[in-house]
Amino acid sequence: MRIDLNADLGESFGAWRMGDDLAMLELVTSASIACGFHAGDPLTIRRTAAAAVERGVVVGAHVSYPDLAGFGRRLLDVGPDDLAADVLYQLGALDAMCRVAGGRVRYVKAHGALYHAIGRDEVQAGAFVAAVAAYDRSLTVLGTAGSVVLRLAAAAGLPTASEAFADRGYAPDGALVPRGDSGDVLTDTAAVVAQALSLARDGRVAGGDGDHVAVQADSLCLHGDTPGAVEHARAVRAALVSAGATLRAFVD
Repeated sequence: MRIDLNADLGESFGAWRMGDDLAMLELVTSASIACGFHAGDPLTIRRTAAAAVERGVVVGAHVSYPDLAGFGRRLLDVGPDDLAADVLYQLGALDAMCRVAGGRVRYVKAHGALYHAIGRDEVQAGAFVAAVAAYDRSLTVLGTAGSVVLRLAAAAGLPTASEAFADRGYAPDGALVPRGDSGDVLTDTAAVVAQALSLARDGRVAGGDGDHVAVQADSLCLHGDTPGAVEHARAVRAALVSAGATLRAFVD
């Protein structure tokens, strides 16, 4: 059993602090770092990238709609040319910070509303994939198994990896419970650990009706802004190791 632990990090902005990035970087194997469009200012991005590189944590670009006020969780009607340019802009910003620290961006993951949009929308997913391919065809696209974006990325010859969420609630059909709905985020550490073990070991998760649905995952995500994120990550890591899992980034 090999599994990656990724966390969404670098989401502080100016005087506003979000999560404990340094503590999370001691526990995860991959870091999806905000690129300034939904969160993250230049100094935060640089410091987070440098800390990840120093610890040997694989860095991914966590790209978003240009939506600081909504934390990237509002669906925007962005045309494909604009979206491709937005993705390229964010990739270049984070990659610059990684390169001066002696590393580089290794994968790309969308954030929030963009993540869900490219999971089902052919046009926006196509623009996303085109931007990644134009920038660096060695970058892995990380997303939900069976999503439109992973299908298009694979068709374009890009490496792909699938993820599931240890700290998010799942609906009976295997989709995530929408943000703001009851059960959208798991805040109890024991529940997060149980879901992580079920996903990593059994490839399934309990839906809202109590039945289990199959969910494929090369990587488990723990959100850095979830209450108790560090405690969750520490407990999940310990439980996976105790269960015999090898914790290793999905990008070699």
